[in-house]
Amino acid sequence: MELDLRGQRAEDALEALDRYLDAAYLAGLPFVRIIHGKGTGKLRQAVREALTGHPQVKSFESGGDKEGGEGVTVAKLAG
Repeated sequence: MELDLRGQRAEDALEALDRYLDAAYLAGLPFVRIIHGKGTGKLRQAVREALTGHPQVKSFESGGDKEGGEGVTVAKLAG
């Protein structure tokens, strides 16, 4: 499951991210991919700040080279 936030304002993107994490957690998914793009890095920073300490997120990291690298964040969900 993935969420594409490219082109969104940070405020709107973070609302969508919260809804997405809730749905993914309730669905029992082990991880999710969040596409924020590379751009200026502001959206990536906002997403990662929101993931830090989020109750449904166990950990997160940049996507692999074939996943989009720094333009993607992969979050492992709490079980």
